Amino acid sequence: MRALRAAPLTPEAFAPFGDVLDATGDFRLINAGLCKRHHDRAALDFGPEGRGGISIFQAEPTSLPYTFELIERHPEGSQAFLPMTADPFLVIVAPSPDATPQAFLTNGAQGINLFRGTWHGVLTPLHAPGLFAVVDRIGATPNLEEHRYTEPWTVLAP
Repeated sequence: MRALRAAPLTPEAFAPFGDVLDATGDFRLINAGLCKRHHDRAALDFGPEGRGGISIFQAEPTSLPYTFELIERHPEGSQAFLPMTADPFLVIVAPSPDATPQAFLTNGAQGINLFRGTWHGVLTPLHAPGLFAVVDRIGATPNLEEHRYTEPWTVLAP
């Protein structure tokens, strides 16, 4: 069995793959001082032929250990996952299909933005209802490539 241990999601560890979206760091007060605005947290990229869109995904929850054999990427645009509940989810990324994947576990108050072309696992919530707002490229050309491993990987709890 090929196994990975999930690590906590941090901006530093995730930097090669995308942005961590959370309410930490610098902010400015807005709305008469009642709201902290953590400004411009993601590098959204929809390419020259696309536009940004917001979709709602409802994914089946799973649990750890989690076994997978499929990764995918979106070569024409970034993809941001914003959980609509305060539950952790699993994030799997890889520099390429030939490289060892990495697994991260969000803390329940984090979303992610995957850079254009980043290889990643499918949406993997660990709790129901698995509800996410997804900001990604909408366009006429295909924006999905998939890779299936010949031998599956298993992600273990931290």
